Formats: sequence, structure tokens, C-alpha cells
Amino acid sequence: MGAMDAHLTGLRRSDAGVVFQWSDGLRAELRPRQLRLRCPCAACVSETTGRRLLDPALIAGDLMLADMQPVGRYAYRCLFGDGHDTGIYTLEHLRELCEQPPNE
Repeated sequence: MGAMDAHLTGLRRSDAGVVFQWSDGLRAELRPRQLRLRCPCAACVSETTGRRLLDPALIAGDLMLADMQPVGRYAYRCLFGDGHDTGIYTLEHLRELCEQPPNE
């Protein structure tokens, strides 16, 4: 089974952030700041160039994740403690984030 064939089998909050469990056995914990820095919304990423617009220095290290809401069967909407709530994180995007080493 390749990474693209894997599906999300579990999602739970942890003290540090969110733990994602995938059908191929990958388990990853993402911190709210990691998720916020990789927000795919148009305010954070240029729609024309794909360049990141968000200044990492503006995101607090102790940022809280207020909620994660499912969007259909393909994504989650993250609501952050700083009020940002426009990012729709597809399962494919979340999988990519789970495969990357933390860079905080």
C-alpha cells in the first residue's frame, strides 16, 4: 500500500497537538503551530505563485488549536487560538505534513 492509498483511521487530541493514525501504520503528532504555518488558505499562500505569505515570526510558539471540524469526507477545517479559521486541510495535505519531520 502506497502513501496515497493510505487513509486516516484515527485522529485525537494530545497534550502537544493532534495525533494522526493512518491505515499503513504511519502515526504522527502535529503541533498547532506546525499546522498553522502550513495553512493552505489564500491568505497564507499566494494562489498565483504558490509562495507562502505567512510570516512565521507572527505565529506564537504556544498557539492553541481550538477545534478541528470535518469538511465532507476529504478534509478538516482548523480553528486556531489566534482566530485564523479559513484553512481547509485536505487529507492529502495532512498526510504530507505527517510525513515531514517537525521543523519548529
